[in-house]
Order: sequence, then structure tokens, then C-alpha cells
Amino acid sequence: MFGWEFPPHISGGLGTASYGLTRGLATIPDLDIIFVVPRAYGDEDQRKLRLIGAGDVSMDTRHLKFSEQLNNLSYIEVNSSLVPYHTPEEYETLINKAENSKKKLIHTTRGGKLVFSGGYGKNLFDEIANYALVAQQIADDNEHDLIHAHDWLTYPAGMAAKSVSGKPLVIHVHATDFDRSGGKVNPAVFEIEKMGMEAADRIIAVSNLTRNTIIEKYGIDEAKVTTVYNAVEPIPDQEKVAMKRGIEDKVVTFLGRVTLQKGPEYFVQAAEKVLRKMDNVRFVMAGSGELLERMITWTASVGIADRFHFTGFLKGEDVFRMFSISDVYVMPSVSEPFGISPLEAMQSNVPTIISNQSGVAEILKYAIKTDFWDVDAMADAIYGLLNYPSLSEMFRKYGKEEVDNMKWENSARKVYTLYRDSVLQ
Repeated sequence: MFGWEFPPHISGGLGTASYGLTRGLATIPDLDIIFVVPRAYGDEDQRKLRLIGAGDVSMDTRHLKFSEQLNNLSYIEVNSSLVPYHTPEEYETLINKAENSKKKLIHTTRGGKLVFSGGYGKNLFDEIANYALVAQQIADDNEHDLIHAHDWLTYPAGMAAKSVSGKPLVIHVHATDFDRSGGKVNPAVFEIEKMGMEAADRIIAVSNLTRNTIIEKYGIDEAKVTTVYNAVEPIPDQEKVAMKRGIEDKVVTFLGRVTLQKGPEYFVQAAEKVLRKMDNVRFVMAGSGELLERMITWTASVGIADRFHFTGFLKGEDVFRMFSISDVYVMPSVSEPFGISPLEAMQSNVPTIISNQSGVAEILKYAIKTDFWDVDAMADAIYGLLNYPSLSEMFRKYGKEEVDNMKWENSARKVYTLYRDSVLQ
């Protein structure tokens, strides 16, 4: 299994979902998982799997000269600052700052080990290509029955491993560039995604929304694409993560990347409307991203800055600490392939509002759903949950029961069935 990040070193939902799925798969007898990341830090949870950092693998000469396979990946040897969560505007800003120097594809330390940052910096495409090189070595050195690659960053690695072993390749589409870019697709990323989809024996989509994008936008045979919904990890000890609010005001929370895809501007607009009707409420925007400064400026310009709090990026137990003092959680995403954070909120007894344009809306019954652009409906929902205790309590009770039944073990069994079908073909 090839991933790009693994808890506790994550920048979004990709690492969380990868971790949850591996934990679920670990409950299946006679299934062993080797999970590969570009860089391992040593503090990852390895009780259920074997973790390999690509930067710790010594490359032999034969694989460093694997020119035939590199020809298939030559298109990613470019000078790019693209990272998976950037919008076109942030990408353009970074490109304007980038140096136009020629980069070498292969950088090694003594012992033939390739260097990986493990992040999403300006050498990202170099690291993707190098990761594919190491994938060949790992596939050659480790007996395996199947290859599973998470998201576009690892598709070349999965393809490279398949070229060595000939084993079936399953790719897991957590998002496409149509989601991340708001439709302004980057051609280089689209090419990697399409090549991975075409090379895969089976494709897992995290929602029917994503499945339809794969079929319609990438021209993939629908018989090859299966939807397997994400789940949620058991909540940490609630007493351990509980916080004292320190204020009597109600708290409404947005938690996610502050980017075009997540719809933070609609959250601000809805907040302004709620504050016209009540003043004992505060709004929290927890996250980071290229729209953060704009959101801060916007709240000041409309006179609600004293009712708004910006926390920066939260992860791990800090997420649940935030939920422990929240009265309502809102996810107004413009395009959300799935969305794990609403599950975490509902699991924490927080009534939740989500957009109809999210994959998780396909399966949740006890969350209020609005269109992302309908800020009047969003504001009405927030106001209702804050002011009608019986309504709020209903969503708390039944929402938690609903999410508690969404276990990674169930998702893993569906993935394992797909594995068996792929191996036996």
C-alpha cells in the first residue's frame, strides 16, 4: 500500500482515511500490510502493519538505471510548486516565486538512498518520480499479492510496482483535481490521475459523487469503479479531550482547509446573517489555507471580527477539543468527495450541517443538508440548532448513534472483497 502521509504527520483527510482503512484491514485474518510513505519519522503507529519510509530504502544500481520504466514517468520531471490541496490562485502565486532552474530527477545520499521531504514542497513532482523508483525496489524486495495506491501522488509508484511484479493494482481516489481546483484542472495532475486510473485493475471511489467524476471526466469504464464509503475512528477519551469553554456564548465551528473547495466564504456570509438575529454566539474558523487572510479581512470589513476566532490548523486531539466546546458544526463545501470531519463532529455529540455537494451527504440521515451557496438556508439551520433545544438534542442523539455504526472494519471488508476479486481474476 502506497500513501503520502500517515498519522501523526498529516495535512488533511488523506492520511486520516489511509490510517483508518489500514486499521480496519488489520482485523482480517491472514492479511499483511506493508504501508509505504516517502518519509517515515519513527513515531507512527505500526502495531497493525509494517511501515516503510522510501527515504530509508537503499537503491541498487539496477533500479537506479531502470530507464525503460522512467520513460513512462518522464512527464513529471518538471519544475513545479504544485501541492495536492492548492487552488489555481495559490498555485499561480507559488509559480511566480519559483526559480526556473533545471532539476535533476535522481538525488541520492551515500548508500543509494533517495532524499524525501515527506511534504508538498516545490520539488513535489521530483519526489513523485523518485517515489516511483523506490516503489520498484520495494516491489522487487517484498513478496506481495496486490498493490494499493492512495490518491494521485502515489499512482506512479503503484504503476511502477506493478511493472516489476505484475500484481493487480488498486487505486483509491480520495479526490480528483476537479474537486481541488474548482474545475480549473491542472493538466499535469489530470494526466497522472488518468494514467493511474487506466493502469489500475480496480478503482475505489470514496463516494458516488467521486465515482461519477471518474467515469464522466476521465472516461473510465464504470465496471471498474466501486464506491466504498469512508468511516471514522473511535473517539479519544472524551474526558481527556474535553475543554472548559470559559464563555457563555454559543460556539459554531468550521473546521477544514480554508480553500475554495471548502466554501469558507459561505460560512462567513451565514454567520453575518445569524449575528443580525442574535449576539450571544461566536464563530470559529479552524484551519489554514490560501483564503485565510481574505476571510479575516472580510469579517473585519462587515463588522463581525469580534465574534470570529481563527485557530489555524488543528489535528489529532485538538480537533476533538474544539468539538467539545462547539454547539454546531458546519461544512459548507463546494465540492467534497467525502468529508470525514462531519463524522467526527457527530461522534462528539455536535449537531452538524453539511452541503448537498459532499459525498458524505449520500449516507448521513441525521445531519442538516443545504446547498453550499444557499447561505439563507444555512443561517436558518444554524439559528434553529442554537435556539431550539429539542431540535439540537434530536440531532445530537441520533447523529451520534448513526456515526457510531460507521466502522472502518465494515469499509475494510468491502475493500477486502474487491482485493479477492482482483487477485482471482
